[in-house]
Amino acid sequence: MSGESVCVRGITDADWDAVVLMESRAYAGLGLSEGREALRSRADASPDTCFVLDVGAQPAGYLLALPYPAFRYPDLERSEPVGAHATRNLHLHDLVIAERLRGRGLGQRLLDHLSLAAGSRGFERISLIAVGRSERFWSARGFTPYPGVSPGGYGANAVYMSRSMKRAADVPVPCP
Repeated sequence: MSGESVCVRGITDADWDAVVLMESRAYAGLGLSEGREALRSRADASPDTCFVLDVGAQPAGYLLALPYPAFRYPDLERSEPVGAHATRNLHLHDLVIAERLRGRGLGQRLLDHLSLAAGSRGFERISLIAVGRSERFWSARGFTPYPGVSPGGYGANAVYMSRSMKRAADVPVPCP
Protein backbone atom coordinates (compact mmCIF):
# COMPACT_ATOMS: atom_id res chain seq x y z
CA MET A 1 0.00 0.00 0.00
CA SER A 2 2.92 2.38 0.49
CA GLY A 3 2.89 5.02 -2.20
CA GLU A 4 -0.53 4.04 -3.53
CA SER A 5 -3.27 6.65 -3.50
CA VAL A 6 -6.26 6.09 -1.23
CA CYS A 7 -9.59 7.66 -2.08
CA VAL A 8 -13.20 7.33 -0.90
CA ARG A 9 -15.92 7.80 -3.54
CA GLY A 10 -19.48 6.87 -4.35
CA ILE A 11 -20.30 3.33 -5.52
CA THR A 12 -20.70 2.82 -9.28
CA ASP A 13 -22.20 -0.08 -11.24
CA ALA A 14 -18.68 -1.27 -12.07
CA ASP A 15 -17.91 -1.74 -8.33
CA TRP A 16 -20.51 -4.38 -7.53
CA ASP A 17 -18.47 -7.48 -8.39
CA ALA A 18 -15.71 -6.32 -6.01
CA VAL A 19 -18.21 -5.28 -3.29
CA VAL A 20 -20.03 -8.62 -3.44
CA LEU A 21 -16.73 -10.53 -3.27
CA MET A 22 -15.49 -8.51 -0.26
CA GLU A 23 -18.86 -8.91 1.49
CA SER A 24 -18.89 -12.66 0.93
CA ARG A 25 -15.33 -13.07 2.23
CA ALA A 26 -16.14 -11.02 5.32
CA TYR A 27 -19.55 -12.45 6.22
CA ALA A 28 -20.10 -15.88 4.63
CA GLY A 29 -18.17 -17.63 7.42
CA LEU A 30 -20.53 -16.01 9.93
CA GLY A 31 -23.61 -17.06 7.93
CA LEU A 32 -24.42 -13.39 7.27
CA SER A 33 -23.67 -12.92 3.56
CA GLU A 34 -26.58 -11.20 1.82
CA GLY A 35 -25.90 -11.36 -1.89
CA ARG A 36 -25.84 -8.75 -4.63
CA GLU A 37 -29.54 -7.84 -4.74
CA ALA A 38 -29.83 -7.07 -1.02
CA LEU A 39 -26.53 -5.16 -0.97
CA ARG A 40 -27.50 -3.05 -3.98
CA SER A 41 -30.89 -2.31 -2.43
CA ARG A 42 -29.17 -0.83 0.63
CA ALA A 43 -27.00 1.40 -1.56
CA ASP A 44 -29.99 2.37 -3.71
CA ALA A 45 -31.87 3.38 -0.54
CA SER A 46 -29.20 5.98 0.27
CA PRO A 47 -26.57 6.44 -2.46
CA ASP A 48 -25.14 9.55 -0.75
CA THR A 49 -24.08 7.51 2.31
CA CYS A 50 -22.58 4.46 0.57
CA PHE A 51 -18.95 4.45 -0.54
CA VAL A 52 -16.07 2.50 -2.02
CA LEU A 53 -12.52 2.94 -0.81
CA ASP A 54 -9.94 2.68 -3.60
CA VAL A 55 -6.30 1.83 -3.00
CA GLY A 56 -4.50 2.61 -6.20
CA ALA A 57 -7.17 2.22 -8.84
CA GLN A 58 -8.80 -0.83 -7.23
CA PRO A 59 -11.72 -1.13 -4.78
CA ALA A 60 -10.25 -2.24 -1.45
CA GLY A 61 -13.18 -1.60 0.87
CA TYR A 62 -16.74 -0.37 1.01
CA LEU A 63 -19.31 1.06 3.39
CA LEU A 64 -23.11 0.87 3.17
CA ALA A 65 -25.23 3.11 5.40
CA LEU A 66 -28.90 4.02 5.13
CA PRO A 67 -31.52 5.90 7.15
CA TYR A 68 -33.13 3.56 9.67
CA PRO A 69 -35.07 4.32 12.84
CA ALA A 70 -33.09 3.99 16.06
CA PHE A 71 -33.09 0.50 17.57
CA ARG A 72 -34.22 -1.02 14.27
CA TYR A 73 -32.10 -2.52 11.51
CA PRO A 74 -32.37 -4.10 8.05
CA ASP A 75 -33.52 -7.68 7.66
CA LEU A 76 -30.63 -9.58 6.06
CA GLU A 77 -33.02 -11.70 4.02
CA ARG A 78 -34.91 -8.82 2.40
CA SER A 79 -34.07 -6.05 -0.01
CA GLU A 80 -34.53 -2.49 1.17
CA PRO A 81 -37.12 -0.26 -0.52
CA VAL A 82 -35.94 3.19 -1.60
CA GLY A 83 -37.11 5.99 0.70
CA ALA A 84 -38.55 3.63 3.30
CA HIS A 85 -37.40 5.52 6.40
CA ALA A 86 -37.45 9.22 7.24
CA THR A 87 -35.26 9.48 10.33
CA ARG A 88 -32.29 11.36 11.76
CA ASN A 89 -30.58 8.02 12.53
CA LEU A 90 -28.19 6.60 9.94
CA HIS A 91 -27.58 2.86 10.18
CA LEU A 92 -24.08 1.75 9.20
CA HIS A 93 -24.97 -1.62 7.69
CA ASP A 94 -21.57 -2.79 6.36
CA LEU A 95 -17.99 -1.66 6.56
CA VAL A 96 -15.50 -4.04 4.95
CA ILE A 97 -11.82 -3.66 4.14
CA ALA A 98 -10.06 -6.24 1.94
CA GLU A 99 -8.27 -8.74 4.16
CA ARG A 100 -4.77 -7.89 2.90
CA LEU A 101 -5.21 -4.22 3.91
CA ARG A 102 -6.80 -4.52 7.35
CA GLY A 103 -5.13 -2.90 10.34
CA ARG A 104 -3.94 0.16 8.37
CA GLY A 105 -6.59 2.70 9.38
CA LEU A 106 -8.64 2.36 6.19
CA GLY A 107 -11.81 1.44 8.07
CA GLN A 108 -11.44 4.63 10.12
CA ARG A 109 -11.02 6.58 6.89
CA LEU A 110 -14.35 5.21 5.61
CA LEU A 111 -16.01 5.93 8.96
CA ASP A 112 -14.69 9.51 8.95
CA HIS A 113 -16.00 9.99 5.42
CA LEU A 114 -19.40 8.66 6.48
CA SER A 115 -19.46 11.02 9.47
CA LEU A 116 -18.82 14.00 7.20
CA ALA A 117 -21.53 12.92 4.75
CA ALA A 118 -24.03 12.14 7.53
CA GLY A 119 -23.43 15.43 9.33
CA SER A 120 -23.92 17.42 6.14
CA ARG A 121 -27.25 15.64 5.60
CA GLY A 122 -28.61 16.36 9.09
CA PHE A 123 -28.26 12.94 10.69
CA GLU A 124 -27.90 13.07 14.47
CA ARG A 125 -26.84 9.50 15.25
CA ILE A 126 -25.14 6.56 13.59
CA SER A 127 -26.17 3.05 14.62
CA LEU A 128 -24.80 -0.35 13.69
CA ILE A 129 -24.83 -3.99 14.66
CA ALA A 130 -21.44 -5.32 15.73
CA VAL A 131 -21.08 -8.89 14.46
CA GLY A 132 -18.37 -11.52 14.74
CA ARG A 133 -17.19 -10.21 18.12
CA SER A 134 -16.35 -6.76 16.70
CA GLU A 135 -17.88 -4.84 19.64
CA ARG A 136 -14.44 -3.78 20.91
CA PHE A 137 -13.52 -2.30 17.50
CA TRP A 138 -16.70 -0.21 17.45
CA SER A 139 -16.45 0.82 21.12
CA ALA A 140 -13.00 2.25 20.38
CA ARG A 141 -14.69 4.46 17.77
CA GLY A 142 -17.24 5.91 20.19
CA PHE A 143 -20.13 3.48 19.74
CA THR A 144 -22.09 2.43 22.83
CA PRO A 145 -23.79 -0.97 23.15
CA TYR A 146 -27.48 -1.33 23.95
CA PRO A 147 -27.73 -4.75 25.61
CA GLY A 148 -31.55 -4.56 25.71
CA VAL A 149 -31.75 -4.64 21.90
CA SER A 150 -31.39 -8.17 20.53
CA PRO A 151 -30.60 -8.03 16.80
CA GLY A 152 -32.24 -11.18 15.47
CA GLY A 153 -30.76 -12.71 12.35
CA TYR A 154 -27.27 -11.24 12.89
CA GLY A 155 -25.66 -14.11 14.80
CA ALA A 156 -25.34 -15.15 18.42
CA ASN A 157 -22.87 -12.42 19.42
CA ALA A 158 -24.50 -9.49 17.61
CA VAL A 159 -24.65 -6.22 19.56
CA TYR A 160 -26.68 -3.13 18.61
CA MET A 161 -24.59 0.02 19.10
CA SER A 162 -24.83 3.74 18.30
CA ARG A 163 -23.13 7.09 18.78
CA SER A 164 -24.03 10.71 18.30
CA MET A 165 -22.64 12.51 15.29
CA LYS A 166 -19.24 14.12 15.43
CA ARG A 167 -19.17 17.77 14.50
CA ALA A 168 -18.02 18.35 10.93
CA ALA A 169 -14.89 20.14 12.22
CA ASP A 170 -13.83 16.89 13.95
CA VAL A 171 -13.80 14.96 10.68
CA PRO A 172 -11.00 15.14 8.12
CA VAL A 173 -11.77 16.40 4.63
CA PRO A 174 -12.25 13.51 2.16
CA CYS A 175 -9.98 13.02 -0.83
CA PRO A 176 -10.97 14.73 -4.11
